[in-house]
Amino acid sequence: MNANVFYRLSNRRFFRRLAAWVYDILVVAALLMLAGGGMMALLAIAQALGMSIAPYQDISDFLTHHPIVNPLYTAYLACVIGGFYGYFWCKAGQTLGMRAWRLRLQNTDGSNIRPTQALIRMATACFGLGNLIVIFDINNRAFQDHFSECDMIVLPKPTKKK
Repeated sequence: MNANVFYRLSNRRFFRRLAAWVYDILVVAALLMLAGGGMMALLAIAQALGMSIAPYQDISDFLTHHPIVNPLYTAYLACVIGGFYGYFWCKAGQTLGMRAWRLRLQNTDGSNIRPTQALIRMATACFGLGNLIVIFDINNRAFQDHFSECDMIVLPKPTKKK
């Protein structure tokens, strides 16, 4: 395979991953809004039952500025994000964005990845920047693919029925 063909194939894989990532960001943003709204609703109920949030102005101020609650709330939101990716990667090998762009995450034998692989993948993804390596890698593997020992494959187009 000459260098020009290799470059075009790698570019296609990179942009396909980027498009799936952008799609998933929109889904994750909606999920975080639901999770944050749920937490705010629980705290509003607790406040109505007598919990005091003084000296904070409102529940949002309490969540973002309380020295103990803020790190816990941030960890809760991080677990929501990790749960989204971990569930979809381990259950079906695809997030919603990956399904739209016909990408599938799997082990080399074709099986779904394990939860430990999903955690390694999340820890080494560098907020999506690990995908830049796809452009230069001969096997079209990203940084997180190498560390979690899995492959991202492009699924064939579905056949149309007459």
